[in-house]
Amino acid sequence: MMSTLRVLLCCGAGFSSGFLAQKARQAAKKRKLDMSIDARSESVITEYANKMDVLLVGPHYEGALAKLKEEYEPRGIKVKLIPAHIYSALDGEELVNLALLAESEKGGTLA
Repeated sequence: MMSTLRVLLCCGAGFSSGFLAQKARQAAKKRKLDMSIDARSESVITEYANKMDVLLVGPHYEGALAKLKEEYEPRGIKVKLIPAHIYSALDGEELVNLALLAESEKGGTLA
């Protein structure tokens, strides 16, 4: 039995990413993927460091990407930028694909 892939969306206030996380949860469920997807504001991310496998960063946080990668990738957490088209369209399906891609890039087994 594989463990749940824990995905965290990092954003500002969290409204749009909250919707995006919800849509991604629906998409993952439909595909019977074992994923937890939550959205949190950038300010509380450190509290979730032990509770995530993949950190997806909202397009407006592109400036913080290098710092987040530096901080989390050594801990085995893959950090990826959410492309603006996925974010603006609130495309849950594509977000799930992005999370799976991030996991596969770090050599995970959820494919």
